[in-house]
Amino acid sequence: MTDATADEAEAPKKSGKKGLLLGLILAIAGGVGGYFITASGLLPFGGGAIMKEAEKKSGDKPAKALPEVAFVDLPPVIVSVKTGDSRHLKFHAQLEVNADYVADVEKMQPRIMDVLNSYLRAVELTDLEDSLALMRIRGHLLRRIGIVVGEGRVRDVLVMEFVLN
Repeated sequence: MTDATADEAEAPKKSGKKGLLLGLILAIAGGVGGYFITASGLLPFGGGAIMKEAEKKSGDKPAKALPEVAFVDLPPVIVSVKTGDSRHLKFHAQLEVNADYVADVEKMQPRIMDVLNSYLRAVELTDLEDSLALMRIRGHLLRRIGIVVGEGRVRDVLVMEFVLN
């Protein structure tokens, strides 16, 4: 070997930054291109296709009409809670009623108030301190009121005021 070929063999090859820069530019271009293709809906999956499908479903049809309901206001109730001290619960609710049965439910309002009073007087303070107490009370009242007025007449019990003092 000659001295020139030995120097060339021992000298490390120079790695330029051109390859790194070219790779970075291609990666950015690929990311931007992929986002554009996916977002524009050219592919069957991704954000654009989902948005177009949602527009098709909601844009072609008018919104459904709300069901025919009415609200029957119940008078506020104040009951003492079973504790060592004198604590009271103030409860006010409205009943969401199918429109055809408003007169029937209003006619049964004294019996509904009796059920509401009886149930709320039986509730203990520990029951009210639970984070799900309001949901549980609504469910129990709805079931009891449904028994009084008949199934399918009352859709929901809406709690307007629930104050424990």
